[in-house]
Amino acid sequence: MSLRDVSPIFVCILFFGHLSFGQIDSTLLKRRPVDTLQQTLNMDAPYNRPFLDVGKLPVSLGGYMEVNWQRLGTDGVSEGHQFQARRLTLFVASTISRRLKFLTEVEFEEGGREIAIEFASLDLEFHPLLNLRGGIILNPIGAFNQNHDGPKWEFTDRPISATQLLPATWSTPGFGLYGKYHSEAWMFGYEAYVTGGFDDSIIDNPENRTFLPASKENAERFEEGNTLFTGKIALRNNAIGEVGLSYMGGTYNTFEADGIVLDEKRRLNVFAIDFNTTLPRLNTFITGEWTFIDVDVPDTFTQQFGDKQHGGFMDIVQPILKKKIFGWEKAVVNLALRLEYVDWNVGSFDETGGNIAQDIWNIMPAISFRPTPQTVIRLNYRHSEERDLLGNPPAVTGGFIFGLSTYF
Repeated sequence: MSLRDVSPIFVCILFFGHLSFGQIDSTLLKRRPVDTLQQTLNMDAPYNRPFLDVGKLPVSLGGYMEVNWQRLGTDGVSEGHQFQARRLTLFVASTISRRLKFLTEVEFEEGGREIAIEFASLDLEFHPLLNLRGGIILNPIGAFNQNHDGPKWEFTDRPISATQLLPATWSTPGFGLYGKYHSEAWMFGYEAYVTGGFDDSIIDNPENRTFLPASKENAERFEEGNTLFTGKIALRNNAIGEVGLSYMGGTYNTFEADGIVLDEKRRLNVFAIDFNTTLPRLNTFITGEWTFIDVDVPDTFTQQFGDKQHGGFMDIVQPILKKKIFGWEKAVVNLALRLEYVDWNVGSFDETGGNIAQDIWNIMPAISFRPTPQTVIRLNYRHSEERDLLGNPPAVTGGFIFGLSTYF
């Protein structure tokens, strides 16, 4: 979807919205806070956001924004100071009637150059353990894909495993079921969806390697394509934390056209495990995710296209100061650390038995300031080392990144 197509519509929405909101008494504006008392699962993330209710209007509004400055260099070569308006995201939610609710998330990236509908679903609630969802769905592979809002994280960048191994904010049209069960200190949840899937670009792309994020560039996946199944189960204990197991798989190649068989059906299978917990007394928050990918790569492709990949990340966030700061009653200063690793080609060369490298590891210490839970100002330092296929000395990247992100 191009900006040229969307901008006239967006301008009309803003114009008529201004006329409507200009006549609304500000006392009718009511912030609906995020529920921090009730235990939730990662699957609740799309709805567990701060929304603004306006009088008796049938919709609630919300969103978040991110802006950064960075100065990074690779092997001593830098592009200098970079100022980035990374994303502006808008939420619109509506309770259509009892047990019928709708939510959409529209994201504007890079100052509006890229516009995407990341989520747009209708939920029909039959029973806490049985609900139907249909629309554009955030596939629940791992935890980050659904729980990706910038203000929730102490780091300016999304995890490498979520953007360069999995396609971050991977959303596809489809249908499925979900449900939750809660009993005292325990909570169980599941999701199961059948949606549109991946395509040949995961092995035919400018990266010249097996690269699942390449399928995000194909807008046709919202109209036609392969079928993908995504399923997840999650278990949470109030004292221990949450663990999730998820699977995503299906045929990815074009095996038939106009009734003519072109190739055998080739599958990809993705498995992920995620975990998060808060240590007692210290209030140290730990979250992580690890992903395993298996792709049926044709024998005609060279070994630079890996049939197995894995990677993940772990974040450790430690509050070091909680007090009134500059008039903010519950301001918090955090120290944080992210450790991450991705291997795009797990295996050995057939000819020599030597290891195929093609991997990257990254360490990112951070300090953040939260004047409120919904706003974060953060300073990160990135140090990463990336090796090529042959395992030559790695390209070393380092530098500082400063940014802020807030719900509104």
